[in-house]
Order: sequence, then C-alpha cells, then structure tokens
Amino acid sequence: MTTDDVYVQAEALREDLFDFLRRSPADDAAFDALALRLFAHQFRFNTAFNRYCVQQGRTPRTVRQWQDIPAVPIDAFKDSTLSCLPADTCARTFMTSGTTRAEVRGRHYHPDLRLYDASMTANFAQRFMRGAPSIRMAVLFPDETLLPNSSLAHYLALAHATFGTADSAYVMDANGLDVPALIDMLAHAERSGEPLALLGASYSLVHALDALGERRFALPAGSRILDTGGFKGQSRELSAPDFYAALGTAFGVAPADCINMYGMTELSTQFYDEGNATLPAVKSGPAWIRTRVIDPLTGADVPDGERGVLAHTDLCNINSVVTILTEDVGERVPGGFLLHGRAQGADAKGCSLVVDAFLRAVNA
Repeated sequence: MTTDDVYVQAEALREDLFDFLRRSPADDAAFDALALRLFAHQFRFNTAFNRYCVQQGRTPRTVRQWQDIPAVPIDAFKDSTLSCLPADTCARTFMTSGTTRAEVRGRHYHPDLRLYDASMTANFAQRFMRGAPSIRMAVLFPDETLLPNSSLAHYLALAHATFGTADSAYVMDANGLDVPALIDMLAHAERSGEPLALLGASYSLVHALDALGERRFALPAGSRILDTGGFKGQSRELSAPDFYAALGTAFGVAPADCINMYGMTELSTQFYDEGNATLPAVKSGPAWIRTRVIDPLTGADVPDGERGVLAHTDLCNINSVVTILTEDVGERVPGGFLLHGRAQGADAKGCSLVVDAFLRAVNA
C-alpha cells in the first residue's frame, strides 16, 4: 500500500465527513457509522494505533459502536507518531506547548487543514459569533508566523481572517502585549459604539488586566470576550469567578458574554460554553464530536453526575486517532459536561496505567 493509496482512501472518507459537517442536526446512526469507518481506516494505516488496538483486543471485527473504540491517551502523542500518512508528508504539525526546551512535546500531524478549518469555522460561527457575520477583533496572542506549530495560533488566525472586520488587529507580538494598540482599540469601541471582541489565551487577558491597572472601559453592547487554555504558569492565576468579574470590571463585558473555549492540540474540534454567568459553565461541542466520562482503570462510563476522566471522539481527527483519553476530570450533565480540572489521585493513576499499556503495546 503506497502513500498515494492511503491518501485516496482518506479522501473518500473526508468527503463523507464534510457532508456530515454540513448537516448540522445530530444523527446518532450516521455518527456511529463514520466513527467506525474512521476506526477501521486508522487501524489499518496507523501502525502505533494498530498495535495498541490489537493488544486491547479491539479490531474492526470486535468494535461494534463508537463507544468501543480504544481511547488513546494524550501522552501517546509525545511518545509515538500517530499518523496514517508518513509524518514528513503532512502539511502542518501542531505541537503541544512545553514549559521547558527539553520537554517532549506532543505532535498532531495534519495532511492538510481542510477538515480542521471547516470544523472550526462552522462551530465558531454558532457558538462565539452567535449569528453575527463579523465583528472587530483584538487578538491577544502571537500570529502564525511567530508560532507556526501552535494550533491556537492557527485557530485565532482563522477567526481573525474569517470573522474579523478589516480593522481587526493583533495586539500581541514577539515583544509581548502592545498595550497602546489595545487601549486605542478599546477607546475606539467606546467612542464609536462598534462592538469589539477580545480573543486570546486566558493568561493573555490577565496580562491585559495587569497592564491596564485601574483604567476602565465600557465596551458597547454586542462586545464579547473569548478565553482559552488557562494560565499555565504564564501569569498570575485567578479563580474563574474572580477572572470573569475582573474582565467585567475592566471592559464592561458581562460574564454571559465571556465565552471559554476548551480545546487541545490532539483534537480538531473545540468545545464552548454559553458564557460564564453561572459557574462552572456547561461545555458542549457540535454534532461531530462526542464525549464520554469514564473510569480510566476500567474504561467504563461513570453514571451521570459523577466525576470521571473525559474521552472525546472527534470525527475530524481523520489522520491520527478518532478517540483520545484526556487527563481532564469532568462530569456529564444535561446539555454537555462540566470541567473540573486535571486528574489527580486514582484518576491520575488510571491515566498513567493507560499510558503504560500503550507504550508496552507499541514497543513490543
């Protein structure tokens, strides 16, 4: 089987996935069928994944529904090449952020970004834009030229290019936050009454809060804020209530219009809440991603309302693995799930055992 053969087979599958993305209502049977096709494709062409599945006794003959697809721990993206196509033929490689130069970083290989971009724009239009065709944006994050391997840099560049007005701008570069440029955009919004969207990592917004000090703005109706990624040691940490209260004080944007995006390098689809007036806010995704809350030791779903580790099945992960096991603790509730932070104690031990099992399988 040549690389061209793998690409041709993936292209047929990709077209069916595009069709699924265009149908917005959830279709359980269609989701299940596509997830199983993706699993069979990845079982055949993704060598590391194949070895893990065989070790788990999961094959296209034994996996009958999407919930049975083996969930690959996110740490496996650091230790193995999880790609159906040769990694050096992939157009983009997104890498997880590392706190030190020596830290091994997870890699997610994308032959191209068509599915990623289609997923992001359709989801963003509904969940953040809320039907508005465009809005003036101030992006508080470096652009793709500075961070070419950052999935967040690409995500924000896509938001800026697709939904930002012509006078939208980046207000962070290699030198850090451009405070005068940010103040100019905030003051212009106040004077003109034109809504402004602030988008960036959560820690970028903390830097903005600190830089503005006691200065206050009252952004016009329709303004909103998107944050993502937490603080990661890049700024002082704030509790969620204090963080959204501080944004409201500094910018005049109500918590209901402060939207948190939950995503990760190892996925091609993002989750959002409906604002943060009530905390913790319920997260949910579009029809092409499903989430289980599981006991990592057994892989079994925990009852609704109980805490477990999140496992996401993302149909847009066409070239890597369709289901990943995170290290995030969550709880299934009506309308989605609550995010409770990183795994600790027994949950963390369970995640570590899954990683060990994966490494034993692929290195056997």
